[in-house]
Amino acid sequence: MPHAVLLFAHLCAAIVWVGGMFFAYACLRPAAAQVLEPPQRLGLWVATFRRFFRIVAVALVFLLGSGFSMFPAGGLANAPHGWLAMMTLGLVMTGVFAYIYGVVYPALARHTDAGEWPAAAARLNRIRQLVAFNLVLSVLVIASAASAR
Repeated sequence: MPHAVLLFAHLCAAIVWVGGMFFAYACLRPAAAQVLEPPQRLGLWVATFRRFFRIVAVALVFLLGSGFSMFPAGGLANAPHGWLAMMTLGLVMTGVFAYIYGVVYPALARHTDAGEWPAAAARLNRIRQLVAFNLVLSVLVIASAASAR
């Protein structure tokens, strides 16, 4: 596949994932806290994450597939250091997402559906912390990408 197509897919997938995290953290979270009571807020997050996490899972297929496809023929040994940093950080971010999607989010949904508000709020807070961590890592990924030559 041509490099330009792979790069386009890679950038689009990264924008969907990182942009979605930024929007959720910086915009939706404070707005929801301002205008919704905890039960409604938790329900909003469960419904939002249900859609967003499915989209991110698809974006990750494109992100990882395009990223690994763009590696030089010689593999890791011939890749710029910035690419290696980007790959390592991206894989950590992917692991964090997998943990959120596979462990924390299902618990949030279960507790919310059962009306167990304190337990649901604790899971939502854990997701918030992990998203903040991934946002910090995403800045490092961008810096790594920008430094790669």
